[in-house]
Amino acid sequence: MDNDERLLRLKKDFRLLERNVLLLIAIPLSFFAFAYLYSSSDTLSFDLPVLPPVLAYLGLGTVAVLLVMQQVAFERRIQLVKKSDSELHERVKRYAQATFLRYWQLFWVGVISALGLFLYDNPGFTIGYALTLLFVSLGKPTPHRIVTALQLTKGDKDLVYQINKRED
Repeated sequence: MDNDERLLRLKKDFRLLERNVLLLIAIPLSFFAFAYLYSSSDTLSFDLPVLPPVLAYLGLGTVAVLLVMQQVAFERRIQLVKKSDSELHERVKRYAQATFLRYWQLFWVGVISALGLFLYDNPGFTIGYALTLLFVSLGKPTPHRIVTALQLTKGDKDLVYQINKRED
């Protein structure tokens, strides 16, 4: 397979990953924005059920555990891909899977944070979501992050960097 075909396959896979990641970022962001505006507003009020406070702590614990676990799981998956002797397309595809799973976990952290803030008005959920945004922004897939994470060699590195180049 020549480099043009390999590049087209890489671009297709990268665009799909990019779209999916953006969806997994945008959905909980809108929920959290609503919850944050609700918790800081004096005029908007819903008749919410009173839930036991232990659920708030359980939610905060879940947020903390998921934040740690998504990072650990992502690093483990990337280590396996790095050690693999697979062809570039397969390694990038496995990187995309690891990244998608990471953002799926961050999606749930965002939803739990939004729900916790909405129901309990606990600032801990705001901090949890801020940490989620930190992981989201630092882990967003780019060609440079792929090259760095997979420690690609010269030929493969050049091909991956071409993913974002536009065709005129």
